[in-house]
Amino acid sequence: MVGILDVLAARMEPPGINGVLMQDYLRDFPAFKTWKTTLQENLKLQWKDENHAFHKHPFTLQSIEIQSVDWFGRKIGFIKLKAIIKNDEAEPKELPGVAFLRGGSVAMLMILRPKDSRDERLVVMTEQPRIPAGSLSFLEIPAGMIDDGPNFKGKAADEILEETGFNIPVSELIDMTKLALSEASGKETNHQQGMYPSPGGSDEFIHIFLWEKEIDRQEVEDLRGKLTGQKWQGEMITLRVCDNEDLWRECARDAKTLAAWALYEGLNRAGIIPEILRERRERGTSPEPDGREAKRQKKEIGRQ
Repeated sequence: MVGILDVLAARMEPPGINGVLMQDYLRDFPAFKTWKTTLQENLKLQWKDENHAFHKHPFTLQSIEIQSVDWFGRKIGFIKLKAIIKNDEAEPKELPGVAFLRGGSVAMLMILRPKDSRDERLVVMTEQPRIPAGSLSFLEIPAGMIDDGPNFKGKAADEILEETGFNIPVSELIDMTKLALSEASGKETNHQQGMYPSPGGSDEFIHIFLWEKEIDRQEVEDLRGKLTGQKWQGEMITLRVCDNEDLWRECARDAKTLAAWALYEGLNRAGIIPEILRERRERGTSPEPDGREAKRQKKEIGRQ
């Protein structure tokens, strides 16, 4: 048996609501639903694949203990849980099962490039308090949580507007994680099309998008001066600019920024991003109809 969650031995009351069973809220919490489905689908692979590392003594999900819940009003915001997952050996082995569930996020690498220089690139950054890191001035690329739904590009554009004031058309965004993962190998194929920054402790996955714009030199310099030190979101976020060649050094503490930099460098070396941008310049920024651009991007990766 894979192990299917039917009943949780936990009862927690959200603010202002009495006597509500926790499992009813969990079934409506997108992060929990995604995590449980992903786990169960990947557990099934132990039986299906004779070459699976755990085929001989497969692991099963036996129980889930909800240890704490943070509420966003009447909705679950975050959950900490412990999943008991053991195999069928005489002395069963148990997998580490403590997890912090918060769901998916989006992050945006925003690059401005002057027309008179092919190599010069300016990256728009945010500096803001990040209390879990013990910081009041954490430097990173713009990012934000996503709601339940498939419109990751739309959410990315919303976060860019909210954190930086840039109103960017969705058609100008490139999903770098999706491009890189479209031809990735691996037995488990049920993960999200995102980067997992801390898979040893959290379910969080991040879709990393690119917005790269070629503009006049004077516009670049004007924006550099305008953005440096500008406050946003009620004085909580300060905008910064960074040369792309210094990004790995300036943001070495932030996993999503390093991942964005690595994806950008890799997709550029593979010739994929330059080709996408060239085609967009030739036809304007409108996306190709019927998903042809996405199919072409995937085909390009397969040629590398």
